[in-house]
Amino acid sequence: MTSKPAQPLLEYVSCPHPEGQHRMAYWRWGDLQARHVVVCAHGLTRQGRDFDRLAQALIEKSPQPLQVICPDVVGRGRSEWLSQPAGYQIPQYAADMLAMLAQVNAQSGAENALQTLDWVGTSMGGLIGMVLAGQTGLPLPAPIRRLILNDVGPAITWSSVERMQTYVGQYGQYRDLDEAAAAMRALSSGFGPVPDDVWRTMSAHMTRPGTDGALTLHYDPAIGVPVRAMTPEAAAAGEAALWALYDQIKAKTLLIRGQDSDLLTAETATAMTQRGPHAQLETWPGFGHAPTLTGDDQMAVVAQFLLGV
Repeated sequence: MTSKPAQPLLEYVSCPHPEGQHRMAYWRWGDLQARHVVVCAHGLTRQGRDFDRLAQALIEKSPQPLQVICPDVVGRGRSEWLSQPAGYQIPQYAADMLAMLAQVNAQSGAENALQTLDWVGTSMGGLIGMVLAGQTGLPLPAPIRRLILNDVGPAITWSSVERMQTYVGQYGQYRDLDEAAAAMRALSSGFGPVPDDVWRTMSAHMTRPGTDGALTLHYDPAIGVPVRAMTPEAAAAGEAALWALYDQIKAKTLLIRGQDSDLLTAETATAMTQRGPHAQLETWPGFGHAPTLTGDDQMAVVAQFLLGV
């Protein structure tokens, strides 16, 4: 087994957008020459350091060399912010992931070209994964072999969209990390049980310096603009397009659903087991939207599916 790294390597990739370019940050764990890559993509208001514990666990458990790459989707974490809020959409995010994977593959050289690609996507990160796995002809260095969708599917309840419209981008400043962590905890009951020390560490990566020594959240408030512009009609059209993509996915797929999720219904989850890649379904009691994948039992499920261990 490979040794457990203490900290990830921070790298950047230049990604085109309609007005020019932006830099996207991504965190690399493990053996940078490993031909097996797992990408872990976060949710709407989160960032790549959410997966620190999972990345380390996967590397520790993997019987073969492995690298885990955790991007900060544009507008979040260490990535740049877009000048036009309308760019904060899944197609841009998916294009950025292609640029990232192309750069990683080129850096590895022909003798270490990426051979096996897996994807773990929580919420928005799962939608990005569906877009990449469900289209043929994309310039991926390797097809997505195994896909984990963490509490997300082609159909998202309108009530959950309305809930997101009330809070995404609506934040202020906090006196210190404890206050910021408590505020984020109040919005994150669906994440399930997370020990206080783990939550505090996760929350530290969710903040940036504000004014007068205060802290504020790490992401561009403008990511909320497209969310608030969403209508039921647009959501329905997007759902139809996502089902069409889902039906084309060839990757072996694991669907994790929080039993109390307000975003992914039991009916949608069941439908996902019956069409497209016929996802294997795990329903987790005590969770809503969405499990953090930080608990030992949660990480064991992910490792078993991706690594067979």
